[in-house]
Amino acid sequence: MFDINKLLRENIKTLVPYSSARDEFKGKADVFLDANENSIGSPLAKNYNRYPDPLQWKIKYKLAEIKGVPPQNIFIGNGSDECIDILYRGFCNPGKDNVIICPPTYGMYEVSANINDVEVRKARLTDDFQLDLIHLENLVDENTKIIWICSPNNPTGNSFNREDIETVLNNFEGIVVIDEAYINFSRQKSFIQELTEYPNLVVMQTLSKAWGLAALRLGMSFASEEIIEVYNKIKPPYNISQAAQELVAEALENVEQVNGFIKELVQSREELIKELAQLPVVKKIYPSDANFLLVKVIDARAIYEYLLAKAIVVRDRSKVELCEGCLRITVGTKKENRELIESLKTFIV
Repeated sequence: MFDINKLLRENIKTLVPYSSARDEFKGKADVFLDANENSIGSPLAKNYNRYPDPLQWKIKYKLAEIKGVPPQNIFIGNGSDECIDILYRGFCNPGKDNVIICPPTYGMYEVSANINDVEVRKARLTDDFQLDLIHLENLVDENTKIIWICSPNNPTGNSFNREDIETVLNNFEGIVVIDEAYINFSRQKSFIQELTEYPNLVVMQTLSKAWGLAALRLGMSFASEEIIEVYNKIKPPYNISQAAQELVAEALENVEQVNGFIKELVQSREELIKELAQLPVVKKIYPSDANFLLVKVIDARAIYEYLLAKAIVVRDRSKVELCEGCLRITVGTKKENRELIESLKTFIV
């Protein structure tokens, strides 16, 4: 049985969060003399002299419409990295607790654990890039607080079997995080609609990928109200700037345009697969539910450096377990994809 109080760090249970001026004020006012702002203005937009909404309600209400979840079940972070870090600070006692990751996977789960002095246990994926449930189960003990699952997975590109993820959710009493950064490029159903079924579930998504807003640094966690309360308790008072909130609010009005981006990128992904498959330097292209491909080539490091010399940057994943000899290639524009293919054609084996 999930009990959040058994998971929370004692200092977080008793933490009195910083209360900003905008947190304390409720209602409507015309004169704000509470936050020591520059009342005259700024060299930029008129409202930039004022602190932003600390809980980003305008964005949350719009996201609630798009995602089909109540706004109080949404946390907005300064990139997904903040969403990750706050879970460590809220639930993992340094030097005592542990988390489980399933490599190869997104590197920030381990980096953030190391920053917070939390042990990382690794349940390596199977050879076909699926969860190894038996290994995962054997790693769990009374100090295991979080299991990180990235689906579609980075860097492998595939989605995990939904039944396997449900098995983890049903049998683990700690926090299960499903990172869905690439879910928009997949036919897989998001786990967001399962929040009411699993009180220990946190679903992370981002506006950096399908929405094309990587520069604005906005990540999202969807979870029960009690987990969202932990997020809000720990986060900095104004973690999302006014400029970012305004631009994101504007972007969220253009769902159809984003759907067009997604359709175009998925089509380009399939075309890129066909083009790469014809090249002698390519040994294998792994199935992808993301906006990138994991590609096994004849000499990953040599090809990586060859492409760099031609001002084309891909990601060398050849030293990552289960990804030996592989490059991770993001689906680019049609022009970028064409330049990549033409460059690979001239590589001398």
